[in-house]
Amino acid sequence: MSKKLSIITINYNDKQGLQKTIESVINQTWKDFEFIVIDGNSTDGSVALIEQYSNEINYWVSEIDTGVYHAMNKGIKIANGEYLLFLNSGDFLVDNNILNQVVNKLDNNVSIFYGNLFYSELGKRIALWTPPNELSFSYLLNFSLPHPASFIKKELFFKYFLYNESLQIVSDWEFFIFCLCKMNEPYKHLDIVISDFDNGGISSKKENLEKIEKEKTKTLMNHFPLFKTDYLIINEYNSKRNKQFNLIKKSKLSWKILKGLLNFLMLFQKNKFSKADSFHTKIN
Repeated sequence: MSKKLSIITINYNDKQGLQKTIESVINQTWKDFEFIVIDGNSTDGSVALIEQYSNEINYWVSEIDTGVYHAMNKGIKIANGEYLLFLNSGDFLVDNNILNQVVNKLDNNVSIFYGNLFYSELGKRIALWTPPNELSFSYLLNFSLPHPASFIKKELFFKYFLYNESLQIVSDWEFFIFCLCKMNEPYKHLDIVISDFDNGGISSKKENLEKIEKEKTKTLMNHFPLFKTDYLIINEYNSKRNKQFNLIKKSKLSWKILKGLLNFLMLFQKNKFSKADSFHTKIN
């Protein structure tokens, strides 16, 4: 039977995190949703935990898969909800009334709703992520939408594509940037904290940053090949040196000192420029 919402949880050997996730879902005051758990053949007691809560779970399976996105795609294929929320093991809804606050806002004229979320490490909240109301290509080049706080129309996955299983880390980012920037699917920001995100996943580890950039570049070349130069320029703009430069600009005194220093240095370069060029190099 069709539902307004399906919640899909994937898990592999994270019994403790899975318990937090399950309890946050089944304790919701609004309960007319479908709950799906996809386990990757865990050996840490996760399966026994799922069986313990099986009366509260509409569908579950425990079997070997090829990775995160393969497991998420399994959930998509069997889900009956109009909208899908991916709440992976370790992530949890912020309070028992949050779905009740959200469900009436899920207007079927909007393809993707996204809310705010907390970042947590070792059970401690370290940051609040509030995405902008208006999205842009440049924003999505550097960030994704918070998938544990995003409600995605199921039909988009069959209209376009399921999560790309050849990517290990950024397939959800690929899906968002394709749907929003290439296909112009309608979206809406819900200025509500939806969930608490476990920052211990693969995409959050520093050692995976290089892999993330490679996967993102591959994705951009596939969907937005003409934007290659723009992507490189934006990456340069967001470099550490430019961030330092922009930080200095925020201080009137520091910016005044830097402008004076740069104009002084330009005096030694005047022989390399025409008079007109020299005029334009002066910093205003």
